[in-house]
Amino acid sequence: MTLFHDLAGTGPSTVVLLHSGVCDRRMWDAQFSALAEAGHRVVRCDLRGFGETPVDAPHTHAEDVRDLLDHLGADRAAVVGSSFGGEVALEFAARHPGRVSALALLGSGIPGMEPSAELEAWGDREDALLDAGDVDAAVELNVDTWLGPEAGDEARALVREMQRRAFAVQLAAPEEYDPVDPEVTRDEIARIPAPALVAVGAHDLPDFRAVADELTRLLPAARRVDLDWAGHLPALERPEETARLLTAFLAEALAPTAPRDAP
Repeated sequence: MTLFHDLAGTGPSTVVLLHSGVCDRRMWDAQFSALAEAGHRVVRCDLRGFGETPVDAPHTHAEDVRDLLDHLGADRAAVVGSSFGGEVALEFAARHPGRVSALALLGSGIPGMEPSAELEAWGDREDALLDAGDVDAAVELNVDTWLGPEAGDEARALVREMQRRAFAVQLAAPEEYDPVDPEVTRDEIARIPAPALVAVGAHDLPDFRAVADELTRLLPAARRVDLDWAGHLPALERPEETARLLTAFLAEALAPTAPRDAP
């Protein structure tokens, strides 16, 4: 199955935008257009179980991304991932390193992430609300947890809508269609050669700040950026500033290497 997606731009470089686990492709509205205007061919997709992509079989998100690139005829792409989308980006880059020209990871997760007691308690609270059928309260829990102090009413309303849609799609799917863990190891992540931006918000949960620390150590070509204004979803909290950050990083990471002078 091909992931539901949008395309913009006609540049020589392909950029894939992977959304967070409380969002869908709509979270990238500002960055989608800005990156296309900067000269990239940009694709944003709904991963399986989010937005307009149903859960119709067991699946591995990273391989769904590979299949989407095959469908688009893109041999290589820069991959931008937010939170859960960052984890999928790492899985894809570890499994298919030759197909990734650059990585931009915003508040990223990491394969095999062990939650802190705080994050585990949040997950238990969400599960309890969903088990009780209180989807409204589960949605509000996510909105309040994942958006930082810069998020306005419009961003909160959009996350509310996207999270409600994700719950509707995922809760209707049978358990046998759950994602398959690709079991990516830390050693595999440490062998990803692509230039990488590791960005994290000062107001994000400690778990994701710790992941940023780990990714900065692991990735051979990592550049760390701390956003003193951001929570977990900078793309929605300051959309234009995040677009500028991504545009500048990709301009540098994807710039042609100047040829050496002949001896």
